[in-house]
Amino acid sequence: MDTITHALSGALLARATEPEEPRPDRLPRRARMWVGFLAAAFPDSDFALLFLNPLTYLTTHRGLTHSIVLLPLWAALLALTFMLLMRRKYPWRAFVGVCALGIGIHIAGDVITAFGTMIFAPLSDWRAQLPTTFIIDPYFTAIIVAGLIASANWKMPRVPAVIGLAVLAVYVGFQGTLYNRATAAGRAYVLEHGLKDAQVEAVPQPFSPFHWMVVVIEPGGYRLSYISLVRRRIPAPPAADAYWFQRIFAAYRPSRDADWSKVPRFGPAAGAAVAEAAWGSRALAPYRRFALLPAVYRVDRRSAQLCVWFQDLRFALPGRTPPFRYGACRDAADAAWRVHRLIVLDDGREIPDPVQ
Repeated sequence: MDTITHALSGALLARATEPEEPRPDRLPRRARMWVGFLAAAFPDSDFALLFLNPLTYLTTHRGLTHSIVLLPLWAALLALTFMLLMRRKYPWRAFVGVCALGIGIHIAGDVITAFGTMIFAPLSDWRAQLPTTFIIDPYFTAIIVAGLIASANWKMPRVPAVIGLAVLAVYVGFQGTLYNRATAAGRAYVLEHGLKDAQVEAVPQPFSPFHWMVVVIEPGGYRLSYISLVRRRIPAPPAADAYWFQRIFAAYRPSRDADWSKVPRFGPAAGAAVAEAAWGSRALAPYRRFALLPAVYRVDRRSAQLCVWFQDLRFALPGRTPPFRYGACRDAADAAWRVHRLIVLDDGREIPDPVQ
């Protein structure tokens, strides 16, 4: 989930849990909501790692600062910080509960996306994910904003905040039923084509909770399709000058008319052995821990240099350049693989960027 939505959800939860009777040792409403807002934004402070090393950021984002194991520690430290910033006007215990709630709702908001969240860090790097919600969901954010606006104007200001959280929970539950429908479409495809040892996954997509990417995971690769759970007709092709979001929106077809694409994990058979060797190299070990649906993006050969680029299909949007593309490069057949990141320049060129 985006950081602003996280922060707003922290403010809404702080408002919904405000004590009925104010006391001198408790935060007033405005301060409580600001503390909830900032505490719910705090876990994304690990964004600073991006400036240190992009691959380190990718593999550790949503780690220590998103851990339920470390949540009490972060809540205590934030509470101490807020207490000092407010010159000890309120006791430490007035802040710590609000901070814990803010961090907790941030973690919950990230778990329901497809990125994965290491909720047990540092004890485990396992990533929890219940992929019901796209990482930027305007409907999700709108529900939170509506709850905040209503609580600011209602005679019983806590009630709209509680209702807003309840509506948010119902919305996520509704998305869960759509996730089940999307995976059911994938299982129907598996049965129809007699695919053995296949698993089905569904990834939420932008602009509509009814849009899904359905992925059938096979031993050698994937079959994927972009489907709409409400469309009854195949959408008309977008105009040549259509905006990018119009092209994306038009890519989702009714499940009965789904267009399935085969994506081999290691590319065409002729180069699969080299691609598999690159994927298993020590250089790509961090990226292997991150990518759940890895596939070859492309292979570059320049004289003796060879680069094999990989992408994670979780983030492959129709018609858009996928993010998080990393590869292994070597200068000769007997040379060691080195990890690189594929970046896009302003002129559209893609070039390798060594990762230190």
